[in-house]
Amino acid sequence: MAAPSGSGQRPVSSTAAAVGAKIRLRRRQRGMSAAEIARRAGLSKATLSQMEAGKGNPTIGTLDAIAVALRIPIADLPARDADTGPVYRPGNPAEPGEVARDLLRRISLENWRLRIPPETELTGVPHATGTIEHLLIAAGHVTAWPVDAPQDLGPGDMLAFAGDVPHFYRTAAEAVDITGVFASPIGT
Repeated sequence: MAAPSGSGQRPVSSTAAAVGAKIRLRRRQRGMSAAEIARRAGLSKATLSQMEAGKGNPTIGTLDAIAVALRIPIADLPARDADTGPVYRPGNPAEPGEVARDLLRRISLENWRLRIPPETELTGVPHATGTIEHLLIAAGHVTAWPVDAPQDLGPGDMLAFAGDVPHFYRTAAEAVDITGVFASPIGT
C-alpha cells in the first residue's frame, strides 16, 4: 500500500512486512520480549519495533544479528511459509556431446554449533517450509527430533529430519556439543 504523495513516509513493501511478521512470530515462539531481542542483536528497541511493523529496511548484517539472537537460520526470516507444491523444471536441450547443466533448486546452507548445557530442554521453532536439519553429535548425549518421534543420540551419531515442524533437543546429566547444518530452500 503506497503512502500518499508528499507524506514523507515510504510505502511498506510486502517483503519488509513478511520479514517483520516473521521476526515477531519467532520472537513470540521463543517467549522473548522485543527489548531482549534488540539487546541481543545490538539494536535499539525502536529499530526492532519498526522492523516488526514492516517499516524497516534492514541490512543483511542486521538480519543476521536478529537470526542469531532468535537462534534460527537467517534464511527463515525472508522465507514465506506457504508450500508452493511440487517444483517442475523442464530440462534444457543439449547438443550431442555437450554437457548440460540445470540448476534444480537453490538452497541456503547454514552451519551452527550448538552447545547445550546439562539438564536442558530446548524447543526448536519450525523453520521455513522445506528446511532439513542435519545434526552431528560431537560430544555428550541428546534426545532430539520432532516431538512425536524422539531419537536418542550420542557421539558420532547423525540425524537428519524435517525442520519445518515442531522439534526439540533435550540433554541429560551431561552437556552436548552438536554441529547442525540447516538446508533451507530460497526459491523455486
